[in-house]
Amino acid sequence: MSLHHPNVLVVLTDQQRWDTTGVHGNPLELTPNFDRMARQGTHLANCFTCQPVCAPARASLQTGLYATNAGVWRNGMPLPPDKTTLAACFAQAGYATGYIGKWHLGEASSHGPVAPEQRGGYHYWLASNLLEFTSEAYDTVLYDNDNRPVRLPGYRVDALTDAAIRYIDAHKERPFYLFLSYLEPHFQNRTDDYPAPDGYEERYRGRWMPPDLAALGGSAHQHLAGYYGMVKRLDEALGRLLDALKSLRLSDNTIVLFTSDHGNHFKTRNSEYKRSCHESSIRIPAALTGPGFVGGGQVHHLVSLIDLPPTLLAAAGLPVPPNMEGRSILPLLSHQEVNWPDDVFIQISESQVGRAIRTGRWKYSVVAKDKDGNRHSASDHYTEEFLYDLKADPYELTNLIGFSSHREVANVLRQRLIRRMRQAGEAEPVIEPAPNTAHSAQRKVLPDELQQ
Repeated sequence: MSLHHPNVLVVLTDQQRWDTTGVHGNPLELTPNFDRMARQGTHLANCFTCQPVCAPARASLQTGLYATNAGVWRNGMPLPPDKTTLAACFAQAGYATGYIGKWHLGEASSHGPVAPEQRGGYHYWLASNLLEFTSEAYDTVLYDNDNRPVRLPGYRVDALTDAAIRYIDAHKERPFYLFLSYLEPHFQNRTDDYPAPDGYEERYRGRWMPPDLAALGGSAHQHLAGYYGMVKRLDEALGRLLDALKSLRLSDNTIVLFTSDHGNHFKTRNSEYKRSCHESSIRIPAALTGPGFVGGGQVHHLVSLIDLPPTLLAAAGLPVPPNMEGRSILPLLSHQEVNWPDDVFIQISESQVGRAIRTGRWKYSVVAKDKDGNRHSASDHYTEEFLYDLKADPYELTNLIGFSSHREVANVLRQRLIRRMRQAGEAEPVIEPAPNTAHSAQRKVLPDELQQ
């Protein structure tokens, strides 16, 4: 392969809300490097996960398939070895492939080492299946290709960043595809805490809080300062990665994607941090730079995590497997006429068996009340659970399901959701309408607002 094929670096954080970023209005200057990358490159201003929990989202990102089709619809399920992954696609094209950090797609019984056949086809391996269990903020342990433990110095974000820079430097002579997967700003499971670098949490105590957390509380008053400190260090790491590419003269030939697997609602929507249909769970930061993306501007179309794998392959000039369920965003950047979806589809597991659709204006979610989200991947019968008007209520503080004024909106969205479920290979379900339990003479939906 000739050197004109671009390198690809994917930087994935864990559980990072979209509104931690300056380009989305956070006033604390947590993400100057991401903000610069978004402004100078391509900013996916409306990007959403297709499954708001770790392993299923990661399976979708590795395969370009919805979680139920990737074979990993809840945590603890290994990625099936017969699924075509990004690593396999890049390797077939002659790329060196590497994975560093948290994997979460191996056997549930293994917190650390991952069997070679469960590594998604990556050549170079320095990872842990569940980094939250094999490391602490200042005690990072990963496993190499031979599953030998490797202890890396520094705060965990910096330890992984150093390893990634070493990989980039060692592979600068040939095209590489490197997937760098941080744990931060995910909580440390053992303590249910967000351990920022020393001195960082103190900067953000009592500072700005997103309106949903200010209204609903949850654990935000306890955890947000540490969470923000983690985000700050992650952004500094992104700056170091971009600096390394520049110093090695690779910036003009390296595609960089920065995004997260899902968000964090800080126990405001259920008893933990994600696994819900709300923006705080599903909306994620996403930006790209490098060949094909510099000067791409702000993309306002609704983009799903499932669109990112075909985007990376297409941008590298490689074929996109026909079974991938997302689509490349490149036509949006060249302003080609493209029939881009005007909604995104979300599958929800573990906390419930749920399905949701998010349009430009509306959020609609249903739940299978008789199913266990840890034992069942889908259902043939759902009940309406949530409806939000994101134009009037962007932080989803008023659930409109059951409002007589919004019955027709729910009817339209029900059909759109069923269509999306069928497109994802699910059986056509029965969705039971919620009874009209509220009437608001103040609220009225105009006919042209139904399809927004």
